Amino acid sequence: MSKVAIFASGAGSNADRILQFLAERQSLVEIDCIVTNRELAGIYTVAKKFDVPIYYFSNSDFAEGTLVLDFLQKREVEWIVLAGFLRKIEPILVDAFENKIFNLHPALLPKYGGKGMYGKFVHEAVLAAGEKESGISIHLVNREFDKGAILFQANCDIAKGQTVEGLAEKIQKLEHEYFALTIVQHINNRKDGLKP
Repeated sequence: MSKVAIFASGAGSNADRILQFLAERQSLVEIDCIVTNRELAGIYTVAKKFDVPIYYFSNSDFAEGTLVLDFLQKREVEWIVLAGFLRKIEPILVDAFENKIFNLHPALLPKYGGKGMYGKFVHEAVLAAGEKESGISIHLVNREFDKGAILFQANCDIAKGQTVEGLAEKIQKLEHEYFALTIVQHINNRKDGLKP
């Protein structure tokens, strides 16, 4: 069984989908815990719904790094999934979990990535540029924002007169459809020796 920690800061819709996906099928992937940097985030409701332990660390705890790393190592966590986690992962964690941190970006990387590019800011930039399509990128995390190896991408058309809210809905549908599946497939492939 591969132990995974989900990091989340918000409502937790992607975490909810991942946990639902795993509850509906047998898998060698286990969500060991949820970690958050927001004390009143909606992710607490998701944790309760699926009876998954949730732990709070302050932003200064994350910035310092060793407290969070020690916690994960004691729990023998092997993988981290960033599901709406709104802060950059510190180098100490990136190095300890090299090529074992998943992130979901709401655009087709390498476009519209980098610092400050998250949530509605991505959709606003995509629409302002007059793009005909957008999508999601599921990638591994390295020390640079949104520059890790891309594992999967899916796209959607942008309608004429598309609003930010409408595009966000299309993107979220793709996230819910593909994020959990991609995570499980990648972890299983690594276990089978199919990917580095």
